[in-house]
Amino acid sequence: MDRYEKVFFPVFLLLFSAALWSQPAAVTGVSATAYDHHIEVFWNPSPNPSVNNVRIFGSHDGGPFELLGSVNNVTGNYVDFVGDFNVKGRYFIRAIGSGGQLGEPSDTVSATTFEMTDSMLLDMVQAYTFRYFYDFGHPTSGMARERNTTATVTTGGSGFGVMALIVGAERGFITYEQALDRTTKIVNFLGTVPRFRGAFSHWMNGTTGAVIPFSALDDGGDLVETAFLIQGLLTARVYYSGDSPEEIALRENITELWEGVDWSWYRRNNEDLLYWHWSPQHEFAISLPVRGFNETHIIYLLALGAPNPDYAIPPSLYHTGWAGGAYENSLSYYGIPLLLGRGKGGPLFFTHYSYLGFDPRGKRDQYANYFEVGRNHSLIDYEHCIDNPYNHEGYGPECWGLTASDDPDGYLAHAPDNRSTDNGTITPTAALSSMPYTPEESMAALKHFYREMGDQLWGPYGFYDAFNESRNWYARSYLAIDQGPIICMIENHRSGLLWDLFMQNPEVDVMLEAAGFVADTTPVSVPELPGFLAAAPRVFPNPASDVTTLELQLAQSATVSVELLSLDGRSVHQLQSATRFNPGLNQISLHLRSGAQRTNTGLPGGYYLLKINGPGGVTTLPILLDER
Repeated sequence: MDRYEKVFFPVFLLLFSAALWSQPAAVTGVSATAYDHHIEVFWNPSPNPSVNNVRIFGSHDGGPFELLGSVNNVTGNYVDFVGDFNVKGRYFIRAIGSGGQLGEPSDTVSATTFEMTDSMLLDMVQAYTFRYFYDFGHPTSGMARERNTTATVTTGGSGFGVMALIVGAERGFITYEQALDRTTKIVNFLGTVPRFRGAFSHWMNGTTGAVIPFSALDDGGDLVETAFLIQGLLTARVYYSGDSPEEIALRENITELWEGVDWSWYRRNNEDLLYWHWSPQHEFAISLPVRGFNETHIIYLLALGAPNPDYAIPPSLYHTGWAGGAYENSLSYYGIPLLLGRGKGGPLFFTHYSYLGFDPRGKRDQYANYFEVGRNHSLIDYEHCIDNPYNHEGYGPECWGLTASDDPDGYLAHAPDNRSTDNGTITPTAALSSMPYTPEESMAALKHFYREMGDQLWGPYGFYDAFNESRNWYARSYLAIDQGPIICMIENHRSGLLWDLFMQNPEVDVMLEAAGFVADTTPVSVPELPGFLAAAPRVFPNPASDVTTLELQLAQSATVSVELLSLDGRSVHQLQSATRFNPGLNQISLHLRSGAQRTNTGLPGGYYLLKINGPGGVTTLPILLDER
């Protein structure tokens, strides 16, 4: 060590040590923004390298300042859920040095909550949800991260994110140029990653694009995730319509990705349906067919309209594949026809993912009007949560929505179908993403989740993923595939923006013609209750072992009979012979397994239907018999 080093090094250590142990300077740029029931505080992260965290102090309505929380120095914002209108919050920030010493207090700022209109609440939810895709997008690729605890990016969720960027630009959360730049980053990245007969993997490394296997055999193309991505990219191809070199290049690159998907390859040796996965190493080992009714409708539509004729599928596959198997039905729950699918309809993401871009309104194929399918499915889910057959805590007309999400035991596709899929977990995206189908019911749920439960459910990217009140469990996770439908379907409810954009693609006409869609001007509505009923019937207990009570509100004196049906519509036995009942409330005891029909004592457990026959009309209710 030379003389200079001998002098300089101790001085450097002394200065460095003093910097580490000195009191950090005051945090700058502090501001506060008030909303309906919360206030958000913002600041500039400290440039001092010895500061890793900051503490937020707050006072409500003139009370004493208290420590509200501590966050890392990178964050720069804090949500204070104050829980009411007209609450004045005052705040200051203090940095924490590496030795634990508190920095100088920042300036004190204040804001006061106020009652927001429905439109303002929707703006707020969309703006916060948008942050997940823009602020939290992967810094290298711009793609959407699978969840808020990983750097892994997701293909389908990024398709949703591309559409969220459009909403963000139209709502003024970012500029058009910012949305264009981020979308260009995503598309350019996608042009460099591995593809499998044109299809993308489910997950990938957000920096390198390398495949991250979704499971042991799922290390190749995922046709479902690819379809969700292409749906978003085609929406963007119409939106970025300018003649600048960047916009032209973006549209050309999207078209190249779209033209490269070999949908027909996923038929597995020209079979009459499509398969979900293929990889060079495992080929079709997963062997999962893509059949409806579920979230995969958009796959068959895109495959029908593929611009490369060698990669398109024949129209017959729409019927043998998508509509193959158990598709149409005559099931009805709570007086609402299910129309398509299984049980009570399955998880609500079935009615969201394929319809973020594809507009289901005003058209039908030979099977159904898919807007009506979505509306009825959502209303059955809503009525199921009111009925609450498994007595879960919190369920009701303002707290509903079952779909795939995190839950106390991991992850599950929650659905009203049976006890194993309805474990008490409510997922906000289920009700909020059904906004186009059930605007009043979804808005009531939004207000309940935010105003009554926001201290547990509201965070920096909007509503956390899920909650289960029966088990006092509240997620702290965000998932791209749950966040995306919230912002996109709320926008389709408000303006139809994404629907209008996607449907302008010239290939859509090919899809519609090949699938046999025709115009449908029939008003979409849930059938009214039969005239003899003054309110929807109820049955309790449900599930039942033997005896249950049917509650009927009759508009007038009426002769009513009740049958027990299997789910395929066959009559199992008569529960109530034709009897005249008085107007008003009537409670009828029904013996499901015993009573006059002794032959049914061995009736197996499972779902059945109560068919209520009255003058001039019929309605049905689901009933679940316990196993014996």
